[in-house]
Amino acid sequence: MPEPLSPAELIALDRAHVWHPYGPMPGRADPLVVESASGVRLRTAGPVHGRRELIDGMSSWWSAIHGYNHPVLNEAVRGQLDRMSHVMFGGLTHEPAVRLAATLVEITPAPLRHVFLSDSGSVSVEVAVKMCLQYWRSLGRPAKQRLLTWRGGYHGDTWQPMAVCDPDGGMHQLWSGVLPRQIFADAPPAGFEEPYADHLRELIGRHARELAAVIVEPVVQGAGGMRFHSPGYLRVLREACDEHGVLLVFDEIATGFGRTGTLFASEHAGVSPDVLCLGKALTGGYLTMAATLCTSGVADGISRGEVPVLAHGPTFMGNPLAAAAANASIGLLLGQDWAREIKRLESGLRTGLAAAEGIPGVADVRVLGGIGVVQLDHRVDVAAATEAAVRAGVWLRPFRDLVYVMPPYVMEDEDLARVCEGVCAAARAG
Repeated sequence: MPEPLSPAELIALDRAHVWHPYGPMPGRADPLVVESASGVRLRTAGPVHGRRELIDGMSSWWSAIHGYNHPVLNEAVRGQLDRMSHVMFGGLTHEPAVRLAATLVEITPAPLRHVFLSDSGSVSVEVAVKMCLQYWRSLGRPAKQRLLTWRGGYHGDTWQPMAVCDPDGGMHQLWSGVLPRQIFADAPPAGFEEPYADHLRELIGRHARELAAVIVEPVVQGAGGMRFHSPGYLRVLREACDEHGVLLVFDEIATGFGRTGTLFASEHAGVSPDVLCLGKALTGGYLTMAATLCTSGVADGISRGEVPVLAHGPTFMGNPLAAAAANASIGLLLGQDWAREIKRLESGLRTGLAAAEGIPGVADVRVLGGIGVVQLDHRVDVAAATEAAVRAGVWLRPFRDLVYVMPPYVMEDEDLARVCEGVCAAARAG
């Protein structure tokens, strides 16, 4: 084993060689060095802040719902490691992946019955789009190749997902004119408004001949702006898609597995999509994995085509370690009164973030399930806001005009109150 690097050495090498998400190269701001993590705490070291513990308000970008270093998840991965860490999924199968697929079919809304496993949420959206396009080609309608979504959304950083992210205010505006040109409805209002519902119906009807699918994030728009909208719009989309022969895709990568107070956000509306994308919390934050589920109608349509297979196959598809972690994570979630825990988090967030309403520069404070959002009336100073949160003993990752929190479900009330204090400190500094 090589000698461990000091925090200063790690930072120097990181700055020289490591490209971080949404950052320049070489880096301009030094990241915190995480030495270990347990429960809801990150143990960090570095030349600026020294060694300290931070309460994680981000669940590692919304994935670590059970916290870190969980004994049940650790044992699941260790046990699988003793059997096999990976085997190709082409022509082979194994129990962890089969169990996972069966469980996902059981817990997701009917009539989703078929599961395609992939490496990341963005890829799961790529697969969903490919399913929809190939479905219509197989049915002899190749002109149905465009997608409709609403503004303010975010679906990932690979090609087709970027095409259905917000084309103007989003992070992918750089690729305007290069990405496929999709159809965008206005951003959904928070409450149900019949004129907006008519706007959705009219767009879908007008473009039905060229539309392969409608794709949206149900109830919560995540990285596009952390906006909440009425579940009633999902029912409007379902009815309009059925009426005009258009597939409906729900991206629940961020909202799946209980985050909004129902197991899947579409349950707020009581409707089911033709295709469903899952990721993030799927493995409890242990390993990267995602899933795209579809109905038998979609699968059968593809299988009747000139190319009767879904033309996609990731190298690490169905990875046994990730599948074992996912099975254990879902078991942990469903083995407890998770809905009560989400309500507890929601109550704590409402109480703790109420103090933000009086902070100068705060435009809105909103909470849904295990999501708390403080929106500023200006672009947040990320460095200053992050520094203020760290001084308060909290890890947050503000962006655009938002300081928000998505805590692990296991966070206790006292820690949640401290996280809310960190959010308020970040809002004041940002």
